[in-house]
Amino acid sequence: MKLFSSVNDVPDVQLLVKEALRLKQNPYAHKDLGENKTIALVFLNPSLRTRMSTQKAALNLGMNVMVLNMDKEGWALELRDNVIMNGTAVEHIREAAAVMGQYADIIAVRSFPGLKDRDEDYNEVIFNKFVEFCGVPVVSLESATRHPLQSLADLITITELKKRDRPKVVLTWAPHIKPLPQAVPNSFAEWMCRADVEFTIANPEGYELCGDFTKGAIITHNQHEALADADFIYVKNWSAYEPYGKVSPVSEDWMLTNERLKITNDAKIMHCLPVRRDLELSSEILNGSSSIVVHEAGNRVWAAQAVLKRMLEGLG
Repeated sequence: MKLFSSVNDVPDVQLLVKEALRLKQNPYAHKDLGENKTIALVFLNPSLRTRMSTQKAALNLGMNVMVLNMDKEGWALELRDNVIMNGTAVEHIREAAAVMGQYADIIAVRSFPGLKDRDEDYNEVIFNKFVEFCGVPVVSLESATRHPLQSLADLITITELKKRDRPKVVLTWAPHIKPLPQAVPNSFAEWMCRADVEFTIANPEGYELCGDFTKGAIITHNQHEALADADFIYVKNWSAYEPYGKVSPVSEDWMLTNERLKITNDAKIMHCLPVRRDLELSSEILNGSSSIVVHEAGNRVWAAQAVLKRMLEGLG
C-alpha cells in the first residue's frame, strides 16, 4: 500500500478490519517491521486522537516518529504554480513536500477544508500536492473531504460490538455553533456503504451530503424514523454541501437524548470526538452505558497500525 486516503485504497475492507483486530490482541507482534524506518506526521490543523493514536501505532511497529505542526512551526506554504511569491507564503509546496520525503519513509498529512471554495476542497488540492511531490507513501490524517483512519476505526468498533450479523447503522446530523467540514460524515458514509450493514443517513433538509459518498445508503429527513431498531448511531454535525459550507436554520430539535433511544435496538452511540456536550449530544448519553465514544477512540490505534503495517510491508 502506497496511499491511504479513502476506502477506495483498500481492496478488501473486511480483511483490513480483521488485521486491525489481530493487532489489538498482539500490538508488538511486528515491532521489527518499522526498525530504522521513520514516519513524519504533518499537521496543518489541530489534533488530539489522530496525532496520539498514529504516533502510538507507529511506535508499536518500531518506527521513529517526527511530528511537525505546520500551522505553528513551519513556513507558510504556496500551493499555486507560476506565481511570483511576493505575498505571505514563504515556501512552495513542491520543495516542502519533496524535502519531507527525504527525511521520512512515510508521510501522514492532516489538512482541513477552507469551506469557501468547494472545487478546491473537493479536489483535495493540499493533500494531493503532498502525494505528488513527496515521493514516499502517504497516509491521510484527515483531508478536506475524508477522514479514513477514523472511519476504519468506526468499522472496527462496529465489527467488535455488533450483536447481529448485519446491524442497522444510522448516521444522524447534530446541531453545532459553527460550520463544520463534511469530511467525517462523507468518509463514514463511504465506508458503511462498503460494509455489510444496513445504513441510513438522517439529516435536516438542506444538509444532504455529496451523492458520491452516499451511494447505497437510505437517506431521510426524519430522525425518529431512522432511529427505529438501530444498533449503532453515529452522531455528527456537518455544514451544507449546497450552498457550500453554509449553515441554514433548523427548526426541529436534532440533539440525541435517552428518550429517543427507546425505539432503537439498545443502540450504541458513536462520535468521532471532540463533542460539544448538550449541544451535539446530551451528557446523559455520553455519561451512560450506551456511549462507546471512548472505546471507539481507542480503536484509532489499531486502525492506524493496520494501515502502517501494510505500508511498511510494501517498503520491503
